[in-house]
Formats: sequence, C-alpha cells, structure tokens
Amino acid sequence: MAKKELNDDLFAGGSVLDGGKKSKKEKKSPKGKKSKKGISANTAKIIKSVVAVVIVIALLVTYVATGLVRKGFIHSTLQWTTYLTAVTIKNDDGDKINVPVSTYNYYYALKYNNLKQRQAAAKDSDDENSALMEILGLLQEPIDADFTKPLSSQETTDEDGNTITWQDYVHNEVIEDIEETYSFYLAAVKANDGVEPEIKSTQKTELESTISEYKEAAEGYGYTLSAYLVAVMGKGVTEHVFRQEAIRSYIAENYKSDISSEKITVEHKDEDYDKYRKDNADKLKTVNVRIFEAKDEKSAKAFLKALKDDASNFTELAVKYADGDFNKEYYKDDLASTQLYGSREFFKNSQFTIANPDDSSKKDEDKKYEGLDWLFSADRKAGDKKQFSNTVVYVLSPAAEPKVNAVNIRHILVSPKDDPSKATEASAKDWAAAKEKAEKILAEFNNGKKTADAFAKLAEKNSADPGSKENGGLYSDVEPGKMVATFNNWCFADGRKAGDTGIVQSQSGYHIMYLDSDSKTPVWKALAISQLDAEETIAKTEQIEKDYNAKVNWFGSRYFEIDTDIDR
Repeated sequence: MAKKELNDDLFAGGSVLDGGKKSKKEKKSPKGKKSKKGISANTAKIIKSVVAVVIVIALLVTYVATGLVRKGFIHSTLQWTTYLTAVTIKNDDGDKINVPVSTYNYYYALKYNNLKQRQAAAKDSDDENSALMEILGLLQEPIDADFTKPLSSQETTDEDGNTITWQDYVHNEVIEDIEETYSFYLAAVKANDGVEPEIKSTQKTELESTISEYKEAAEGYGYTLSAYLVAVMGKGVTEHVFRQEAIRSYIAENYKSDISSEKITVEHKDEDYDKYRKDNADKLKTVNVRIFEAKDEKSAKAFLKALKDDASNFTELAVKYADGDFNKEYYKDDLASTQLYGSREFFKNSQFTIANPDDSSKKDEDKKYEGLDWLFSADRKAGDKKQFSNTVVYVLSPAAEPKVNAVNIRHILVSPKDDPSKATEASAKDWAAAKEKAEKILAEFNNGKKTADAFAKLAEKNSADPGSKENGGLYSDVEPGKMVATFNNWCFADGRKAGDTGIVQSQSGYHIMYLDSDSKTPVWKALAISQLDAEETIAKTEQIEKDYNAKVNWFGSRYFEIDTDIDR
C-alpha cells in the first residue's frame, strides 16, 4: 500500500505523521450514514486516495472467490473502445493527461466492488470479509442498494441532499477518484522535470507479489492474467493497465507523502509557537485514560457496569469483551487499553465512537461532540468513568497541558508475517516465534554495548519496518498520539528515560523499543509545530486539487462499463 513508511496500524489515525490534519474534501457516505467506528477524515482520505491500490490488492481475489464481482464483461468484443479518452485531467498551465476508458472501467470496478463488499461486510459482522473491511476502516452501515438490479433504476441522496441514481453516485465517485489520483500524479511528474518518478522498492515488490498471486488465481479459473482482470474489472483492464494504474496511484500517494514530509515554506519562530500556545490552549490539552471500544453498545454497557471504581479490572474486562483471538491476547497488556496524553484532535481522528459528532453531514465547525465535550470538560476528575455508544472510558488524569517532552525513539519490528500488514492473520505459533525472535534480539543488545549505535545496527539487520530500518529504527520528535496505543504508551510512561528498552505488541508484530533520548521539545510545542506544518501541507495539497480539473469526454463516456453489463 502507498504511504507505508511504517505499518498502517502503527500510526494512530492514519499511516503518516500528519499532525491530525483533516481533509476539506471529505465526502459523506450515501444517505449521510456514518462509520460505526468513527473513521477519521484523514484516514478516510488516505483510504479513498489509494483505493486503486488498497482495494485491489486486499480484496480482488476475495471478490472472485465469493462471487461478489461485477460480471458479464468478457462477452464484449469492442475492446478498441477502451483506448478512447474517458476523462481529461488538466491545469491552467497546459499540463494534462487523457485518461482512457479502460482506466475508467478499472476505477468503476473498484468502486462498485468496494460498495458491494462493504454492504456484505456490514450485514454480516461475523464474516471473514467484515474483519478485513474493519481493519481497512471501511466497515459502515449497510448500503440501501440492491446489487442484483441495475443501479440506474435505484435512487439515493448525494452529499448535498439531492436525489440521484446509484449509478450516478458511483460515477461521480469514480470521477473524483480519478481526478484526485491523477492530479497528484501529474504534479509529481511535473516536479520531477516531466519524468515519471520511480516508486519505492517495497512498492515494486508488493506489486510484483500481487501480480504473481493474481496469475495463480487466474490459472485456477482457467484464464490468462489479462483475461482474468478483464473478466472481473471490465473491458481493457489488462495486466498492462492494472500495473500502470497501481504504479500511478503509488506515485500520487508518494508525492502527497513528500509534501507532508517537506519542510514548511513559512519559517516559524519561537514567538509563532508561543502565540499558537496562547491562542489554542484548549487544543493543546491532553487527557490520560483507559479506553476500550466494544463491538456493540450492549457489550459496552456490560463492561461499564462491571468496571470497578479504581479500574483495577479494566484489562481483565478488555480481554473478556475483545473480539477475536488476536485481540483477546493483545488486550492482556495494560498498554493496549490505555491512551496517554491524547489530545481532543487525536480522539477526533481516532475510531472511538466517543468521538463521533452529533451529525456527520454538518460542516465541521457546526458539529457537536458530546463525548469529547464530557471528556475534556473542566469538571472531569481522575476516576470518572463513562460509556458512550461502543466506547468505555476511565479518566486517569483530566485535561491539562502536558508536562512532558517529545521523544526520539528507536524500534525494531519483528512480524509474524513477511507482510506486517497481515500480521493479525498469523497463527498463534507464528506469533510465539516472532516474540521469541524479538526476545533474542533484545538479549543480544543487552549482552552487547547497549548503545544507540548498537541498537541501530540491529534495526538495520532485523527490522521489518521499511520506514525506519535504514535509519537505525529511529523516529525523531515523536509526540503523544502519533503511534498506536502500546507503542505510544511505552514511550510516555512515567519514569521513562533514555536508554530504556522493552518489547510491546501491535497489530504489526512485536516492537523492540529503545528510548534514544528526550527530544527537549515540550509536547505542547511539538503539537504546535505539527499543526502549523499541517496547515502548510493542507494548503499545498488543496492548491493541487484546485489547479487540476477533470472533464469527462462525451464520446468516450458512451463506452463506459455501467450496470447494464451486470449478469442478472
């Protein structure tokens, strides 16, 4: 997947260090339905913008195996039509690209299959596909479309409340997906002197691995790879098109990541940060809590009822109400159900239902957050507990400006799977082997010089995290809320000091931890830096989105794959 500088689940609320920024281009689900888990706008945008990579790689084979695919494409003999221009993406400077019908069909199949799979997953929460969709953050309320009938004969409402057909809804989403991906793709090519940038070696490996898996699946169905892709994705979606679109999606997302990691164009001074601190006192306050997201409100209410006043049984209850074998094992660690120094913005970008707004269809400034208002109220005190929808929260310390510094942390990721994003699919035996390996690596470190350089060499040799491996496992100026719970809470535990080591588990594997040093940057300032940098990033990305526009070609649109091609 694109933007995997560190495994997606390691960073809280997304796969990049983004300072909790939100997209202004966030779209609502049909009928204004909101995510069961309160997916953050940032995560939604990441998922949306890399859907061309994520959904295909994660779900296409499943679609075929379960019959959850559009069918009826292979009978068409008008393959020449796929070379016609479907959409033109251009800017005022004359930079443009003509996107062919085959690419439209590729994106249409992704969107159609995604909606259909999302509906199936939401209807059956015990289904294996539901777990996958929940991991991707796409599990939402059932969609009121009947996929056995033409979408053009069914109606829904768009984000402005207008009545449109489901076919129009899917088409509009497809055009927006194409426009967004190709806008950043073109910007990336322009920034690289007109030459298409290389994708990362890890992305090349991932793509080739995916192609290899598809070839194997195609052979199982008696197809060549191109015929297989055409059969499940539409006219013209051959291996060449599939590769091209995956690569362009990677390039687009890499460029977004580059924008996020660039130094800000406006040089901020200490007085800028001090002013931000003064003007945003409430934003900079954080809370320390024990927190758990149950699978439903009934379980959350039972959890709260059984929770002792001192929360001494919080971990026990988290294990009891955890869903699935992995989570039951994961929540045995107190750190898994703890959040230290979580800001209001962190919770808004989390998937806890305590952070769900009263109405997701409202503009962001008009939304009310009852749960967060309670949590960050001046009336809160240590020991307060509450259940909001699926969330149970116990206050360890109420909202206040954090008195800790950001940290420079090194880690070595040992995963039970070659692909850490699939670690939760590993067997208990694989997890045990990963833990044993992590313990051996830590023992090797403790029996050596026990220096940062020594740890860095072990990270370069053993870590499964491509984002930090070549840098000796180092992440600098990490403030609370950037990493997933266990990682975050280990870093900011009381008494933590430079040179400390330990092992924590996440959904990627086991992390061998080494606190390199206190960064000397107060958390409030680190948060201010992140927010100001985020504002710069948002301005840059929004400018690109403004600069490039999509125009549908009328003649090419006559040959789009639409719902009339569905076998009924």
